[in-house]
Amino acid sequence: MRTGILFLVSGPSGSGKSTLCRRLESEGEAEFSVSCTTRAPREGERDGSEYHFLKREDFERRIAAGDFIEHAEVHGNFYGTLRSEVVDRLAEGIDVVMDIDVQGAAQVRAIEDPVIRGALVDLFVMPPDERELEARLRGRATDSEEVIQLRLRNAIEEMSHWSDYSYRLVSATREEDYAQFKSLLVAERMRISRLRNP
Repeated sequence: MRTGILFLVSGPSGSGKSTLCRRLESEGEAEFSVSCTTRAPREGERDGSEYHFLKREDFERRIAAGDFIEHAEVHGNFYGTLRSEVVDRLAEGIDVVMDIDVQGAAQVRAIEDPVIRGALVDLFVMPPDERELEARLRGRATDSEEVIQLRLRNAIEEMSHWSDYSYRLVSATREEDYAQFKSLLVAERMRISRLRNP
């Protein structure tokens, strides 16, 4: 028996972090933390799957009540992670993976809650250099040149925060990345401080 791990993963667009998190979930290794947002659902999105869709006044009420472990307002909409999405699972020994930006990660690291502090494992995923990052962003072939340049500038700024994390994964191939990603989780499961006496 052990307590769950809060596997917090950040990295710029094109780093592959979302693919790693979703694969971990699809293999049953961890449960994905579903965030809340005040933005309207996009076509095909379902409440409770991609996001929990909340009305602005409900989101603000929950902020005031301290229900979020992290939240931010981005382009006029709120986004955040409910404490209940995380803490209950950790207590049950379930590992939770969070795909989160550097600002949200800083908020989670600053939380005083001993359950979250004890469970937290934070990882920054990044490409080996800016050239590879640009190649990955262009390889998607879904964005305009203007969007690519904006994503590139944002990614370079985000990558300056890698040293705020406990672990860093410099991306290579998808399979190599996933092997390292999963091995970190496996190692953390053996940490003595997470084990409970039977």
